[in-house]
Amino acid sequence: MNSLGDLDEALVAVHAVWEAAETARDVPRERLVAVNEALGSMRRRVDAVLADVAARIAVESRKELGPGGLAKQHGFRTPAMLIASATGASTGEANKFVAVGTATAPRMSLFGAQLPAKYPAVRDAVSSGGLSVPASSAIISLLDRMRLKTSAERIAEAEKVLAVQASGLMMDEVRKLLTRAEAWLDPDGVEPREERARENRSLQMFERDGMLHLTLQTDVASGAPVKAAIEGYVSAQFAARKNAAGVTDAEGAAEGDTRTVTQMRADALTLFAEHVLGCRNDTLPLAGATVIVRVNLEDLQNGTGTARIDGVTAPVSITTARRLAADGGVIPWVCGPGGDILDWGRRRRLFTPAQKLALTERDAGCAMCGLPPGMTQVHHIQWWERDTGPTDLGNGILLCMTCHHLIHDNGWDIRIDGTGVTAQVWFLPPTAADPERTPRPAVNRRLTPAA
Repeated sequence: MNSLGDLDEALVAVHAVWEAAETARDVPRERLVAVNEALGSMRRRVDAVLADVAARIAVESRKELGPGGLAKQHGFRTPAMLIASATGASTGEANKFVAVGTATAPRMSLFGAQLPAKYPAVRDAVSSGGLSVPASSAIISLLDRMRLKTSAERIAEAEKVLAVQASGLMMDEVRKLLTRAEAWLDPDGVEPREERARENRSLQMFERDGMLHLTLQTDVASGAPVKAAIEGYVSAQFAARKNAAGVTDAEGAAEGDTRTVTQMRADALTLFAEHVLGCRNDTLPLAGATVIVRVNLEDLQNGTGTARIDGVTAPVSITTARRLAADGGVIPWVCGPGGDILDWGRRRRLFTPAQKLALTERDAGCAMCGLPPGMTQVHHIQWWERDTGPTDLGNGILLCMTCHHLIHDNGWDIRIDGTGVTAQVWFLPPTAADPERTPRPAVNRRLTPAA
């Protein structure tokens, strides 16, 4: 399409074909798919032109022009408002067109020389109709953010790869692609982001209009068991529907159980909480739910690269993968260079309630910070997977989630002197904090007055 006339003719032709088919009320499936693809390609091409136009409108509406700016001359405060008024889009969407058009337009140097576009690979992909403007906007936003952290060469390499890989993808898939690309681009790795996510974790609870509202945000590693358990419960409920009724409706739901997926998730959380409060068996229907961490063996050994949790888009650091490997109910999937499975690990036995009660007598809560027992979990001092540590009292210690992370992430060691509830727990700091690694007693001993 080399002119606005060609574009208009194409639109008229597609509309005429569709009207003829719709009038006959007999639209073959092949025609539906063909028209859908033609409209999609045309829309991307039209959006590419609009991005160029939006960038030019932004230039002609720049602040230094004052009242003489194009947007203000037409009664709009910003170029985005002028664009939105013509397209029916929101100002936020219009700003994306401006950003994409500006980042992919040819530039001029201070001396008037012609320069290539800031992101030429994205420009080519948009102009050819392969990459949508929303996808281009997301890619440009990521690359602009990463320019402060990595080299121009690495940015250019990422741009070329993303422009190809994101073409033809839905926006949900593009976001997942960019999440992984950010982990590859960021020289600091994912650990700093994980730490920030852990620091920002929260669960808000409030009542309104007879409803209890819960809003949870947490790091992906901590949220993975929650996601796996709830999704496992929902899968089990759908399986039970089919087994009970045999016949399902168009939505796949069996007669008799009309709950939506979101209602099932809410029911799952309630059921899990009730189980924790009173149930003493392991009969919850979770459809085999588990947390699987996939990691390359070389990365695991060298502490490089990242790992992936099944069902979670964002990658996790090798440090987090190692910590997860020490937790119960988590299966590590260790792969060699060719992707072959070297070790599936094994589901570890958890400490029993009786063992936790005994450890509570000794530790009185989190042995490191003193939080109450109800906010702790039993941690293997010698990891079950890494050290083949046993699940017995001599190898257990009560730690809250924060201290558990501190032990794993910062290189602390734990020593137990004695046996049973009278044993003494010591924490050995890393050499970076104390070159002599002077043992520190558990908090309940630190807070107990000397006899």
